[in-house]
Amino acid sequence: MKTTLKALAISAFALGMGGVAQAETQGVTPTEVVVGSVSDLSGIFAAVGVPAVNGANLRFKEVNDAGGVHGRKIKFIVEDHGYQLPKATQGFNKLINRDGVFAMLLSLGTPMNLAGFQLMNPKGIQNISPLSSAREMLQEPIDNKFVSFSSYYDQVKGGLAYLSSTYGLKKVCAMYLPTDFGKEIATSAKEQAATFGMEFVSETTHKPDEQDFVGAVQKLRADGCEVVAMALGVRAGITVVGTAKQLGWTEAKFLNTSAGFLEVVAAVPGGVTEGLYAAAGWQDMVGRMDLPAVKAFAEAYQAAYSQPASGFGMLGYTGADTFVRALEAAGPDLTQESFRAGMESLNYDSELLGTTINFTTGSHQGANDVIISVVEGGIWKMVGKQ
Repeated sequence: MKTTLKALAISAFALGMGGVAQAETQGVTPTEVVVGSVSDLSGIFAAVGVPAVNGANLRFKEVNDAGGVHGRKIKFIVEDHGYQLPKATQGFNKLINRDGVFAMLLSLGTPMNLAGFQLMNPKGIQNISPLSSAREMLQEPIDNKFVSFSSYYDQVKGGLAYLSSTYGLKKVCAMYLPTDFGKEIATSAKEQAATFGMEFVSETTHKPDEQDFVGAVQKLRADGCEVVAMALGVRAGITVVGTAKQLGWTEAKFLNTSAGFLEVVAAVPGGVTEGLYAAAGWQDMVGRMDLPAVKAFAEAYQAAYSQPASGFGMLGYTGADTFVRALEAAGPDLTQESFRAGMESLNYDSELLGTTINFTTGSHQGANDVIISVVEGGIWKMVGKQ
């Protein structure tokens, strides 16, 4: 009898300790896992943030309606920073320290994510699929950081390689916001120009709310720019290429990265952005509507939000799907360690993105492709892959 009682006591203690261990995993209960995001829902990158959040909510609703993952529903809490760093810092602080999230997902902006690392790193909070392609998204420690696509630096490199080999262009310039986001793109333009026998000749910097680019465009034209790498807000990028055309400067090639790779940019009325290039880490959605996965997503998004799906809606959906896949692989005993192992086990072809996502213990970058596209007839047309 004593032996039996002792065995029962040990079992009860073990179960109790298991409950304590589970309770110590922030943002995880037997029935729920809490995920946060700090995004731009009202500022210069709202055209990115809003559809991405919508896409993520669409995927999480599908999962929750089916019963969740290992019995846990996913609770997604989003804070709007309006592309303002102080608001982003407040949002990260609320989500991590008040809401107690398990992970951050699809947080938008390079400087915003960098500020968030100061709060995430000490607690080991995972930062998954940030809406920034900056190289700093994988700064040390990288155990709690996973990015989905090629960096801005590599995107500019791939874009220059294509434009140099296709058109023989030689003189490279940059227009950028003087933030971590903008500086990475400008740095790549400067450092990689020589790689392809080109020369970096001029640059201009801009404020986030700037609207008049006549002087800047005239300067770059006078400096002989043949390729202009841009790191601006969505509206500003459209205004720049429109201004260049109004001034009759049509021989230069303007190059966006993934930050400007949006359907609304390609579809501006009057062909304003016709001929604009972008180097990104995924394929545009509009020209691939014949693919079953793309068509199904577009129809589901339209039904949920009464508006057409976009590329960044697709990114939000697939980012959430990556998170769900990692939860499934982590198993029912969800901890930061088991989740990281789950992320590092993912290797799958995404028909929706048009690329392969593969994380390992040695690489927390899901895909390395640089896909070159140009605006033709109001849509992005893929013209190359690096």
